[in-house]
Amino acid sequence: MKHILPIVAALAFSVPAVAQTVDSQGAKQLSDNLARYFGKQAFDKGVLKVSVEGGAYKIALDIKALVDAMPKEKPLRFDLAPYALMVKPRSDGSWDVASDFSQSMAFEFNGPEGPQSMQLAVKDGKGTAVYDPNLAAFTSGASSMAGMTMTSREAKQQADVTAGAGTATIAATKSANGGVDFTATQKVLSFVETIKIDDPDNGMSFPLTLRTPELSVEAKGKGVRTKPLLDLLAFAVANEDEAKLKANQAELKTLLQAALPVWERIDGNYGFKDFEVESPVGKFGAKQFSTTVGMDGVSQSGKVDYAIKASGLTIPQQTLPGWSIALLPTDVDLNFGGANIDLDTMAKKAIEAFDLNKNPPLSDEFGDALVADFLAKTPKLVLGHSTVKNGSIEVAMEGEMTFPGKKPDATVTVDVAGYDKIVEALQEGAKSDAQLAQAFPFALAVKGFGKTLPDGRLEWVINAKADGSVTVNGAMLKPADAVQDDGSGQDDNGGAGAKLQP
Repeated sequence: MKHILPIVAALAFSVPAVAQTVDSQGAKQLSDNLARYFGKQAFDKGVLKVSVEGGAYKIALDIKALVDAMPKEKPLRFDLAPYALMVKPRSDGSWDVASDFSQSMAFEFNGPEGPQSMQLAVKDGKGTAVYDPNLAAFTSGASSMAGMTMTSREAKQQADVTAGAGTATIAATKSANGGVDFTATQKVLSFVETIKIDDPDNGMSFPLTLRTPELSVEAKGKGVRTKPLLDLLAFAVANEDEAKLKANQAELKTLLQAALPVWERIDGNYGFKDFEVESPVGKFGAKQFSTTVGMDGVSQSGKVDYAIKASGLTIPQQTLPGWSIALLPTDVDLNFGGANIDLDTMAKKAIEAFDLNKNPPLSDEFGDALVADFLAKTPKLVLGHSTVKNGSIEVAMEGEMTFPGKKPDATVTVDVAGYDKIVEALQEGAKSDAQLAQAFPFALAVKGFGKTLPDGRLEWVINAKADGSVTVNGAMLKPADAVQDDGSGQDDNGGAGAKLQP
């Protein structure tokens, strides 16, 4: 589907939403509408072409024609067959879309350190979809492939990728608050990537192989402003000339305002089953491994969330000291991000204030004031409830940090189950490791600051204030930094930091 999206998205304002005969006049109209988003030159140079074929319109994209039209810095080699979409208007005003993206591609060019090349082959790639011009989105779609291979070569690195069968789906509906709500999925079987690095200058020479029998991707969005974004694309094409852009900047500001908040929310997840990484030091693995990211659109109190989760972790043990094996994590759940992020005020003020007739369009003073206003809204770095587990040991943590006066103010809560087992492992290691023997008393001191919870866990609530003071469970660990006057009228908060003494 990712091959289809860039082209068909531009059909949003194409042939009117009525049933019609597919003919040369319709092809001309479709060409004119596509030129609004890709420029007339794309058709003049043969990069894009619309024709009638088998009762549908064929939209052909010839990247090689674009490369051939480049005035200089052409690749040493570029082989890629034209990519085609078959589109046909439906009686309800939407479009049937079909493509065969089975493809072989190869190119080579001169990089800064010598020739670079890549070959890509997709076997039996097919896709169908229904596109709604009123939503500027796919209301439904599915694609599949039988397999894929890719190789890339550089002076100091090469990579080989293979993948088995793959499927993808996409769907969208009209959002209640404007824009489009969408969901998309993708699944690829038997994914293997081998990377070989050979960099004598940095003393690096090793192979890595990443392998998973199943790679999955899930994404969903709410309130994506598809039509206003296409309007911006059309404006960019129509105003490529700098003088024309400056003359029409009032229209640009109106279009930028209309595109806000860009989207209400977007979330995505990459998941791997039985994930393995083979390296010179051994094999790393996880039964389940996933990364997730989510972000609000441009809003007055936006959030950004990240998560990394792994279960059934295995780590090579041959290079580790024996005492540390008992502490190796088997399950990880990390959650972090940001909150109270006011991009809405910043965006609207910047759109209103910029002037393309000035250099720079926004003054440094305006930028400084904008940043100060952003920080005044107390944006936060957030550590969501996160855990690291191993057998009877579990470390959990959560907290947040703000920046009053551009200085960090943080509160973090840490609680541990099985702390005694951690101490036992460190004590065993201290018998043979001199550095660990010096650090071991620190572990005992930390325990002394802990609060025992009803379930037996130890808890530490750590407050680090902007004035440099640090408390643990309400007890002062480090007082505020002394205010020093160096004659500049500014405070010097370079304190020595918190220290634990056994």
